Amino acid sequence: MAPAVAKIAAMKLLDRYLGRAVIAGTVLALCVLVPISAFIDFIDELEDVGEHGYTLLQAFYRTLLTLPQGIYEFFPTAALLGGVLGLGNLAINNELVVLRAAGVSNAHIIGSVLKAGTIMMLVVVFIGEVIAPASLQRAQDVKKWTPMQRTSLVTQDGLWAKDGNRFINIKEVLPGLRLRNIHIYVIDDAQRLVAAISAVAAVYRAGRWLMTDVSHSKISTARVITERSAYESWSRLLAPELFRVITIKPEDMSAWKLAEYIHYLKANHLAAQSYELAFWTRFTTPLSGLVMLLLALPFVFGPMRSGGTGQRLFIGIMIGLAFHLFNRALNHLALVYGLDPLLGAILPLMVFMLGGGIAIARMR
Repeated sequence: MAPAVAKIAAMKLLDRYLGRAVIAGTVLALCVLVPISAFIDFIDELEDVGEHGYTLLQAFYRTLLTLPQGIYEFFPTAALLGGVLGLGNLAINNELVVLRAAGVSNAHIIGSVLKAGTIMMLVVVFIGEVIAPASLQRAQDVKKWTPMQRTSLVTQDGLWAKDGNRFINIKEVLPGLRLRNIHIYVIDDAQRLVAAISAVAAVYRAGRWLMTDVSHSKISTARVITERSAYESWSRLLAPELFRVITIKPEDMSAWKLAEYIHYLKANHLAAQSYELAFWTRFTTPLSGLVMLLLALPFVFGPMRSGGTGQRLFIGIMIGLAFHLFNRALNHLALVYGLDPLLGAILPLMVFMLGGGIAIARMR
């Protein structure tokens, strides 16, 4: 009984040791990849500094707020490089050779690596679904264009904007310049409320705002007169440029928010393929990190184990880049040719998983 308990304890210790090596390598890779991407984004932000009161400090702060999304997006590549770095160092020090000579099988080593990958994947899912969307929304709040005579503010009650003598409240701003639950309050020169307008939804098309279920209320000291119309076309609501700044891109939205918006689009018989694709990639992106870890294993057990660290890293970067480009290409092809969004999201993952499985099967 005692030897069995000792063996279990030794295997747990081995899992932690290999896991720490992989996690440390992945964190190191993220510490390189994410700042490089953030620096490039910061350079782009510098082009807007000085316009409409946008300062250098705000540009820097806004760039910092995009870091969680960068961690989420770069996780697959970082996992590949982390596996190459972490396990590669163990191979250089002959620690993996000792482990295998001691009777530790390849399957157990692979299992230990995937356990560490699963822990990282869960952390990245939390970052991608909770931290990154909130951080990106805050980043959008930092960069508010304020044209002459217009100011805007985002609160828990939605977007508030002032346009002349009108105060506009929009509860929900959706991609594609679609708005829901719009309320407009008009005041006179004496700061008295003289009119209130509400609409269930609005969409910007061909230079005009198409309003749905509109209610006009004229307010006076004597009475309130209300008129309703099913549809109205407005030339003026708010500048579309404002919404382009504050609207989150589909790939930056959380899965539950995407699911809600997809339901809205389908209920209104609108195209939802791009949002369905973004929804499924919210699942395949973290899972691709595990696939990348599988692809890292042949670097330390296969024919490439005799190569230097630089060579392995170079090949790892090339594989990560190939996965990124292949994934983007298939995503776009799925949209162009009307393929099932789930297929477009999962096919790149399956192709690289198959390649990783073949490479692992040849390990010795």
